[in-house]
Amino acid sequence: MMSGAPKEKKDSMLRRLTSPLRDVLGGRRSVDVDGAHVLPNAPPPSLLPRPGAVRSLSDGERVEALQRDLDMRFVDPTVLREALTHRSYLNEINQAWPSNERLEFLGDAVLGLITTDYLFRRFPELGEGELTNLRSALVRTETLARFAQDIELGRYLFLGRGEEMSQGRRRPAGLACAFEALLGSIYIDAGYETVRQFAMRFVEPELATVVEGRLHRNAKSVLQELVQAQMQQTPSYHLVEESGPDHAKAFTIEVRIGDEVLGRGHDRSKRGAEQSAAEIALRHLTQPKGQELEAPV
Repeated sequence: MMSGAPKEKKDSMLRRLTSPLRDVLGGRRSVDVDGAHVLPNAPPPSLLPRPGAVRSLSDGERVEALQRDLDMRFVDPTVLREALTHRSYLNEINQAWPSNERLEFLGDAVLGLITTDYLFRRFPELGEGELTNLRSALVRTETLARFAQDIELGRYLFLGRGEEMSQGRRRPAGLACAFEALLGSIYIDAGYETVRQFAMRFVEPELATVVEGRLHRNAKSVLQELVQAQMQQTPSYHLVEESGPDHAKAFTIEVRIGDEVLGRGHDRSKRGAEQSAAEIALRHLTQPKGQELEAPV
């Protein structure tokens, strides 16, 4: 949420930016209303947990519950258990099984192949650069975290107490990793075609919103041009959080005009987090008046 200045100043800033931004973007992907992520192109109802699946789960219930709620049955449920296991959990149990980091590594590669193959066939007229931009928009941390939120994946994770207390079930970087690990587990257990069909239930609707909103274009450049034209100022980017092990760093970056925060982005590279922050700023500045301008937690 924008903060640090009188409401009149904020409203004036929004009025000066909103109209030209709407003209340029022509659409937006999603908004946050009262803390809930609302998507204009939500996945089919079959992807969502069944009504009533809202109570907290015991560790013994998690693997079975996720299979039931996604209407999937693993040949080897232990691979799904591994996909749901955050490294923090392993410090608190006697049983020794792997964390989801290896499956995340595999799932990242599998998702990259699925999206690359799909875009290559779907857009034969596009060159390498535009295909790369589209793929980046589909697999960045914020996008994958929303995929995970769509199936409430966070509630099924095995987390250590510290991670639980620090909102680990809602953190975008952790949710993105868990979603990739889930893809890796489906690939191991059921093969490429099954994981491709599962992933495309998320990727295909997301692609429509990316193309409609032109969110695969250079959001930083679009935001800078519009802010400079309307306000004679230049947006600045600030690193506000860095987390994760060295091999899987996650960065959170805010884009600001003066002291005003316009967007907060998360990604595994600083450049990606800046692009994500710019996209969120552009999208939030085109929201109807009265809605919150706060990035997902």
